[in-house]
Amino acid sequence: MSPSPSALVRIHNVSKTFKRGAEEIHVLSDLELTVMEGEFLALMGPSGSGKSTLLNLIGGLDRPTSGQIQIGPDRVEQLSDRQLAAWRARHIGFIFQFYNLLPAVSAERNIELPLLLTGLNKTARRQHVAAALEAVGLTHRARHFPRTLSGGEQQRVGIARAIVTDPTVLLCDEPTGDLDRKSGDEILSLLQTLNQEHGKTVIMVTHDPHASARASRTVHLDKGQLSDEPAP
Repeated sequence: MSPSPSALVRIHNVSKTFKRGAEEIHVLSDLELTVMEGEFLALMGPSGSGKSTLLNLIGGLDRPTSGQIQIGPDRVEQLSDRQLAAWRARHIGFIFQFYNLLPAVSAERNIELPLLLTGLNKTARRQHVAAALEAVGLTHRARHFPRTLSGGEQQRVGIARAIVTDPTVLLCDEPTGDLDRKSGDEILSLLQTLNQEHGKTVIMVTHDPHASARASRTVHLDKGQLSDEPAP
């Protein structure tokens, strides 16, 4: 009998406020969220609801105005900037809507970039890159440059780059938003495989019900609050 999954992401009483001149914009208000280890969570909500802000807080790209963010044993909001950079490199894999690949280097070099922040030597880095390429089915495209790859292939490179360090959490911001339905379905299937067969915890921001249907759970963000049901 396999052990029950434990809570991996704990967000408690988190608020986020931005200042625009003298105006304060309250994006998130006293948010509560728990994500279990090995879960595939879809985060939906209207434009401007704070979905990407929440993702950035979980990934340590931004800090909450108040509240606690815990990933595993680590209290993310308490880390210094230097500690946060090292923590993010080890624990977080980011997958973006527009891939964010460097156009002047090959697929395998793009994938290798996060490993340059680790202590791995060149041989070990190559082994990790090869494993990531195999996981996304792009071994045969390793030396191709982004401009010669389709949108779906570029996103697969982005996913390989995200998983090459074996991160604790994959954070996906509209990963199929720039793809046609066929390519998007292939990316969603790949994310499901990483979740179900490799045990990766996935948190995906999406506006597409077709994409959210692939997740094991969907929560809705509106007016700074989370709900299991979409806003009326």
